[in-house]
Amino acid sequence: MNFYSNGKLLLTGEYLVLDGAQSLAMPTKFGQDLIIEKIKEPQIIWASFTHEADCWFEAVFDLPKLRLSSCTFNSDKEGSAEMIAETLLEILQEAKRLNPDFLKTDGGFIVKTKLTFPRNWGLGSSSTLINSVASWANIDAFQLLWNSFKGSGYDIACAQNNTPILYQIESDKPVVKTVEFNPYFKSNIFFIHLNQKQDSKEGIAKFRETDKDLSSQIKRISEITNEFLNASSIQDFNKLIVEHEQIISSIIKIKPVKQILFPDYFGEIKSLGAWGGDFILATGNEKTPAYFKNKGYDTILTFSEMIL
Repeated sequence: MNFYSNGKLLLTGEYLVLDGAQSLAMPTKFGQDLIIEKIKEPQIIWASFTHEADCWFEAVFDLPKLRLSSCTFNSDKEGSAEMIAETLLEILQEAKRLNPDFLKTDGGFIVKTKLTFPRNWGLGSSSTLINSVASWANIDAFQLLWNSFKGSGYDIACAQNNTPILYQIESDKPVVKTVEFNPYFKSNIFFIHLNQKQDSKEGIAKFRETDKDLSSQIKRISEITNEFLNASSIQDFNKLIVEHEQIISSIIKIKPVKQILFPDYFGEIKSLGAWGGDFILATGNEKTPAYFKNKGYDTILTFSEMIL
């Protein structure tokens, strides 16, 4: 069995998507494969591979009780083997709770995951995994996400769709509408990685500390989302970016990334998802890549290279 899930970028509505703002989200050309093979031994033998085919995490779970038997983590960075294995175990246990027939078998499985993007890019190594496990377990991926993690679920919607989407939570349910976002000025849009991964859980926790009424901001961000889709020029698009950044900045009390890192940049810059890491969107021209490379940022993708 093979499953594949798309990566994600949130173009509008970061943070406020949690409270019902309509957001524009884009599936990426990068994602993650989940490959499952049956074996006779009553175990799940799990191996996770990088985009360069290096095995970075291994674990063995005993069946039928679904207990962690052993794990190794080939990295001296973030987290530990036990932490990653416990998170994975929680996902599998929750999938089993949602479908008691999941993993009911005489034998076991060899499971391999393979990312098609570097792990630190923040394009959804968790959401792509959750979506594919949900497909394997024949359960609702949004339910699996919300029962085992937190988050809006826009990343699950991206994992499942091959076109841009409008995403909104209404009455605790995801509302997904496929749309077209292929502006004629897309050659002026770039995606730059900030060389650090942002913990979206931490960002959400900080946002949740805000207790003021955000209904007017939610309404305006939803309008900006639709104006993003219909922007007829790069100038209009830039104005929307500036307004969007100002609104979110005033809520989370963090300066926009352009002010902090790139005050001399000639185009506009927008954070994507949790502020402070992963990818940003920059509008510009043929001089844009050189500007960011001179600042020490080497991962620069065009719209066509990034967006599915």
